[in-house]
Amino acid sequence: MGVEFIYPEFEVIRNEARCITCRVCERQCANEVHTFSAARGMMLSDESKCVNCQRCVSLCPTRALKIVKSDCVLRENANWQNDTIREIYKQASSGGVLLSSMGNPKPLPVYWDKILINASQVTNPPIDPLREPMETKVFLGKKPEKIQRDADGNLDCDLPPQIELSMPVMFSAMSYGSISYNAHASLARAASTLGILYNTGEGGLHEDFYRYGSHTIVQVASGRFGVHEDYLEAGAAIEIKMGQGAKPGIGGHLPGAKIVGDVSRTRMIPEGTDAISPAPHHDIYSIEDLRQLVYSLKEATAYQKPVIVKVAAVHNIAAIASGIARSGADIIAIDGFRGGTGAAPTRIRDNVGIPIELALAAVDQRLRDEGIRNSISLVVGGSIRCASDVVKAIALGADACYIATAAVLALGCHLCRTCHTGKCNWGIATQQPDLVKRLNPDIGSERLINLMTAWRHEIMELMGGMGINSIEALRGNRLMLRGVGLNEKELEILGISHAGE
Repeated sequence: MGVEFIYPEFEVIRNEARCITCRVCERQCANEVHTFSAARGMMLSDESKCVNCQRCVSLCPTRALKIVKSDCVLRENANWQNDTIREIYKQASSGGVLLSSMGNPKPLPVYWDKILINASQVTNPPIDPLREPMETKVFLGKKPEKIQRDADGNLDCDLPPQIELSMPVMFSAMSYGSISYNAHASLARAASTLGILYNTGEGGLHEDFYRYGSHTIVQVASGRFGVHEDYLEAGAAIEIKMGQGAKPGIGGHLPGAKIVGDVSRTRMIPEGTDAISPAPHHDIYSIEDLRQLVYSLKEATAYQKPVIVKVAAVHNIAAIASGIARSGADIIAIDGFRGGTGAAPTRIRDNVGIPIELALAAVDQRLRDEGIRNSISLVVGGSIRCASDVVKAIALGADACYIATAAVLALGCHLCRTCHTGKCNWGIATQQPDLVKRLNPDIGSERLINLMTAWRHEIMELMGGMGINSIEALRGNRLMLRGVGLNEKELEILGISHAGE
């Protein structure tokens, strides 16, 4: 007996009185859930294939469909829950490692929701962002420890390379191959219009997107896919990927089924070949080795571009960040354990790493204690869901935030968590031409611009309510935060007081 003999996880409920057998659901479902029975003159559903992506529900012209989670479950057991048993049945049938997409869905603490923001009222009046200037612009890169002047007393304004952002948010790494051409086009266009940056991920940069280079972060991972001189020169910054939040200590793997056409050419590997980035860079086994790669990339780009080092949030992240700060890198990107992914081993995704909130606070404090906080910028990601999460992250010590899941949600993702199958019904995590075309880059970029415009307004409102008129004044200002429902150790790591104190 296997998982196939368990009642399907989702039920497709079809209102026969409303269904006009237009067969839209059949045409729109990449998983082949819906079929038309000519003999019976009606639509049928194979619910065992349904992933609850909601495509058929959204496009049904008569609202004849809905998908519900099945209430037919195995006998209740607090220790052996249904999902656990289903996974055991699946592995017993296949003998394979379980793969999952998107971020950790487990009910572990979300510290953003246990942190509250202070507001000014009387002694320190609030600021009206509609009538008074509010500065959301940030610069990422090394900063001097103090004001410097030349022999004539003039300010020395010669800084190392900086990334200029109109707001403290960037689109995080999602590689071409794991997501579609149209999804990348949407991100690139939106970043360019907004005055922020997007990250290529480890799949190289399609030649069509070189024109967005001033708003692009090019990534260098262990597989070195698509990495060449023109690629490095094209971006505004270079990111060395050492790890990511969804799978710390695990390398990347894009199945050969997605290595087709332009993906193959951009990654510089044969079609149909699995793209495997091993967990370690085989030239990096120490901070000294990392330093060599940092300076190799700087040499290759004439010291004109800041270098980012991306790592996953793990137990000793503060010590790791301290070493990276001394490696010559300009920016550290830290990815928390709720970070999204196109595919990751389920056990790794759900059990390895730590929350970004605790990692950020620990790193910021360590760098301050060592007197090197200004020598490097901090960018954090891993489930930044809204403008208030951004504000809280900045107050905990971040210079800016990466978003990815929020961005793909804006593009139409319904978080069905089946990216690894390549059958994304919304045209995002797929390379199938008939599915890719479902995402219109004009509409996708407009929706991303709308989302970031809304977040920027909310960030200014939140800062105004605190009586703060610039991101720089907010950065590391933990006095503006209070915790609720947190124990003393959590408050100590976060560096904030409990509400009421």
